[in-house]
Amino acid sequence: MPRRRTHDLDRLLDVAEQLVADGGPERFTVRALAAASGVSNGAIYHAFGSLPVLLGRLWLRAAGDFLDLQVELVDAVRGGDREAAVEAVAAAASAPAVFADRRPAAARMLIAVRRDQLLGPEVPQELAEAMFALDKRLVALLTRLSRALWDRADGASVEVVTLCVVDLPTAVFRRALTEPTTDGRPSIGADSRERLNAAVRAVLTLPPPPRAVRPSGG
Repeated sequence: MPRRRTHDLDRLLDVAEQLVADGGPERFTVRALAAASGVSNGAIYHAFGSLPVLLGRLWLRAAGDFLDLQVELVDAVRGGDREAAVEAVAAAASAPAVFADRRPAAARMLIAVRRDQLLGPEVPQELAEAMFALDKRLVALLTRLSRALWDRADGASVEVVTLCVVDLPTAVFRRALTEPTTDGRPSIGADSRERLNAAVRAVLTLPPPPRAVRPSGG
């Protein structure tokens, strides 16, 4: 059987993305995907091998696209001064809302599925390595923002950026991304976006804790 074309797999993943966003990973099955997509069970297993691999590929595609967007938003900020650095962090923090506007099912799916749910013995090494490579890209972005803000990238300073870029957006937007909707599009209002922006800027008014002092050798 010839290998399915990439755009065919993308269309199949689009359907899977919507199913997981609507019903959660626990209710997602190959049979449900076959019924919704019109692609046979056998063809789906031939393309992906197993349900865990399919879910891993689905998560990796969405997470990679989200991180691409986050970098795009940061890169769009011009200037090399302190205010530009704060603006870049605020832009990165806004990424979940922007992603929900562009890819509503993917945004809802990412909030519903944790990466650690996907890692297991059935996930091939190549896929696991791709997930860890994505982690490294995120750390590189956090480090870049930390250096722009404070000219340092130790654990304490990167943790502050992580609070702004990961923890606060998740807390502020989670309800909108998990609530049922009539059209599948999460409603993230301007007020929530503005309050997140204000919260990020407030956090950044305080410097990170001092660098840890390493004990001198005896």
